Amino acid sequence: MNTKNLTTAILFAMILGAILGGIFNQFFMDHSFVSEFLVGNVFHVIGAIFVSSLKMLVVPLVFVSLVCGVAALGDINKLGRLGGKALLFYLATTAIAITIALSIATIAAPGQGFEISSTNIQTFIPKESPSLADTIINLVPTNPIEAMAKGEMLPLILFSLLLGIAIVMAGDAGKRIEQQFNDYNDIIMQLVMILMKLAPIGIFSLIAKTFALQGFDVIKPLLSYFMVVVSALIIHALIVYPLLLKSLSGLSISTFLRKMRSVQIFAFSTASSNATIPFNIQNTEKKLGVDNSVASFTIPLGATINMDGTAIMQGVATVFIANVYGIDLAISDYLLVILTATLASIGTAGVPGVGLIMLAMVLNQVGLPVEGIALIIGVDRLLDMIRTAVNVTGDATATVVIAKSEGALDTKIYNN
Repeated sequence: MNTKNLTTAILFAMILGAILGGIFNQFFMDHSFVSEFLVGNVFHVIGAIFVSSLKMLVVPLVFVSLVCGVAALGDINKLGRLGGKALLFYLATTAIAITIALSIATIAAPGQGFEISSTNIQTFIPKESPSLADTIINLVPTNPIEAMAKGEMLPLILFSLLLGIAIVMAGDAGKRIEQQFNDYNDIIMQLVMILMKLAPIGIFSLIAKTFALQGFDVIKPLLSYFMVVVSALIIHALIVYPLLLKSLSGLSISTFLRKMRSVQIFAFSTASSNATIPFNIQNTEKKLGVDNSVASFTIPLGATINMDGTAIMQGVATVFIANVYGIDLAISDYLLVILTATLASIGTAGVPGVGLIMLAMVLNQVGLPVEGIALIIGVDRLLDMIRTAVNVTGDATATVVIAKSEGALDTKIYNN
C-alpha cells in the first residue's frame, strides 16, 4: 500500500469509525452486545493493541535513529547548532501559541454564565507535576536501560546523543558501530511499514470507541470553551506555522500542508505525539526531503518538548475555569500562565491526556481551583486529538526550517 492509498484508507477508517460510533452512542449503547462486547472488548482491544504496537517501536526507533543521526553529522559543532535552533524554535512557538490562546479566550470569555452544580463536577485528583529543577536533574539517566524500559524520552534522547557523539569521536571503531546502527535503523523502519499497513484497522477501532462512549452531546455544555480552543489551534496550525515556514525557509506553504495531511490524520486518530514519531520521521525524510541526520534529532525532541497544542488548551482552560468560578485574573497572572505553560511543555510526555496533568500545575501557579479541570474532562479527548495534530505539525515545521538552514534539505523531493 503506497502512502496515498494509506492516507485514503486511514481517512475512510476515521469517518466510518465516527459514524458507526455515533450511531452506537445514540441508539445501541443500552444493548450489552454493543456496549460490552463491541465497544468494551473488540474496539477497545484492537485500539489498545494498535497504540501499544506504536509505543513498542518508539524507544528503539528514537534510540537507533538519534544515534545514526548524530553519527552521520560527523561534526560536534553542527549538533550544537541543531540543538540550539530546535530549542529556540520550540520554546518560541509555544510562547506564541499560549499568547494567542489567552488573547482569544479573553475576548470570547468562555465560561461566563456557566453555573456550577454538584452534577457538573467530577472528582479529579491530579498527579504531582515535576518541578523545573527535577526536570533538569532527570535529564541525566542513572540507568539508561531503565529509562528505555519506562519510555522516559528526555533521558533517552540525552543518552542517544552522548552515544552518537562518542561514535563520532571513536574514529574507525566508531565507523564500524555506526554501520551496525544504520542496519538496525533499516530493520526498524521495515517494522514501521508493517504496522502502517494495519493502521486503518487500529484507527477505526479507536475512533469508533471514542464516539460510541462520548458521542457529540458532551460538547454542547462546553461549546464556547471547545470552539475557542479549536479556533486557536487552527490559527496556530494554519497561520503561525506556515508564516514561520515561509519567512524562515522560503518554501511553499501549500506543498508542506499537503504532504503533512497524512501525518496530521494519524496524529489526530492516536492522540499521541510519541506514537506518531515513526510516521513523522518517515514523512519528513521521504516526502519533505529532510536528511535523516536532522529529522531523527528534531522530531523526537519536538515530540517531547514541543507541546504548542497543549499550551493552547492550558491557556484557554485557565480563562474558562477563572470565568466559571468568577475569579478575575490580572495581567501578571496571564504573564505567569505564559511562562509556566511554556516551561511545562518541556518534559511533557507525548501521550494522550497528559495535558490535563500539566494544567493542574498551571492552575496552581495562578491560584485557581484544580478541581475545575473536571469541567473539561468530557471534551478533552476530542481536543487532545486535535492538538496532537497541531503538535506534530510544529515538529515537522521546525524540522524543515532547520534542515533548510543547515543545507540538509532536498528541495527536489520537497517540491515533487
